[in-house]
Amino acid sequence: MEKIIEENKQGTSLVLENKEGNSKKLFIESYGCAMNFSDSEIVASILANEGYNTTQKLEEADLVLVNTCSIRDKAEQTVRKRLEKYNAVKKINPGMKVGVLGCMAERLKSQFLEQEKIVDMVVGPDAYKDIPNLLKEVDEGRDAINVILSKDETYGDISPVRLLSNGITAFVSITRGCDNMCTFCVVPFTRGRERSREPQSILEEINDLASRGFKEVTLLGQNVDSYLWYGGGLKKDFEKATEMQKATAVDFAQLLDMCAIAHPKMRFRFSTSNPQDMHEEVLHIIAKHPNICNYIHLPVQSGSTRILQEMNRQHTREEYMTLVDKIKTIIPGCSISQDIITGFPTETEEDHQDTLSLMEYVEYDFGYMFAYSERPGTLAARKMEDDVPEEVKKRRLQEIVDLQQKLSHKRTSRFLNQTVEVLIEKTSKRSDAHWSGRNSENVVVVFPKENYKVGDFVMVKINDCTTATLIGEATGYSDMN
Repeated sequence: MEKIIEENKQGTSLVLENKEGNSKKLFIESYGCAMNFSDSEIVASILANEGYNTTQKLEEADLVLVNTCSIRDKAEQTVRKRLEKYNAVKKINPGMKVGVLGCMAERLKSQFLEQEKIVDMVVGPDAYKDIPNLLKEVDEGRDAINVILSKDETYGDISPVRLLSNGITAFVSITRGCDNMCTFCVVPFTRGRERSREPQSILEEINDLASRGFKEVTLLGQNVDSYLWYGGGLKKDFEKATEMQKATAVDFAQLLDMCAIAHPKMRFRFSTSNPQDMHEEVLHIIAKHPNICNYIHLPVQSGSTRILQEMNRQHTREEYMTLVDKIKTIIPGCSISQDIITGFPTETEEDHQDTLSLMEYVEYDFGYMFAYSERPGTLAARKMEDDVPEEVKKRRLQEIVDLQQKLSHKRTSRFLNQTVEVLIEKTSKRSDAHWSGRNSENVVVVFPKENYKVGDFVMVKINDCTTATLIGEATGYSDMN
């Protein structure tokens, strides 16, 4: 998944459901993409059955876990600083155990245990069910590590404990791993081959969320559009499937349709999409259902076809633009966001200008923009010289950010004097007297609280805007309530 939630965000351990009778305390933090936050909920569920309830206080924890991101060096440095903090607390509380989970654990493996000796346990993304056994290994004084990648683990049989939750919105994982070997990306090496989760288990998890009052679900995967369930194994084995399996296969468009039909009063989003795998049928399903949000996160990485080829992206500039044209035709007003990497090896000024011109063509609503950071183990790190000077990367990145700010303000301005449907998620950060939520197009909307409450779908007339926020006043409840 290329979308980054907030690289430097410190995850707290707010939990809605503590299990009665549990006496041990788990403190868990997550960094990086939405999949990491979703995985932490799976880990919390596994450990709830081992006697652990989640705490927000590091100092009282019996077990401290950090779910890590390896997509850029800055993300790894953030985690290392947190590990220093954990170990300082551990000196005061020597009974506390510290573990590293996720992509960084998979990439660095035993280095944490054998060379740096800063953790007690290292667990890769496909080994979370083994954590109870690994804790026993720690208790018996042995190194505890499991970073074996799986071809079939989807955690579809685990009902996640909802961390960092407002009780209204939730992530539901539908795929794991990635088969797209982009030259800059570590995900295929840290999360393994792509596999899809059985659709019935997805629907059952959504049913459970609906019964508990959740109002919005985001379907998650490194590449949701390549979701394919046929009762077999990896997506690449579909050609070997029986005719019966092929006839009953479920792809992403069908899954999205099933979710929307099953819960017409629940709102659905999804992330992340890969341009090469997004089929037109998905767009028609979005247009068909009012409870599927008009928002697509569509990473492009570069506006230059030559650089896209160097990145091993399986689309050209022209193909991407054609897909954007289809989105705008089939789903008028749909918001589109981007991931862009500037300063990739061999990127010229002409390539950079191609990126800027593509941004202007698409008119992205917002984006996630970064300077290229060489990641050990990737093809780019092995085969390509990081030859764009840092000062050039910084200048190009600033130009991209400045242009996106201009485009974002243009896109939010289109809602002025319109009335939009908003799902109330929380109190506004800037005013206790205002609610904050998002419209279908994923734009934050703030408005006076009046008599509404978290979880209400409200119609809001937009009177003002910034580059990222709409400001308005409620006119009444929407039909989604």
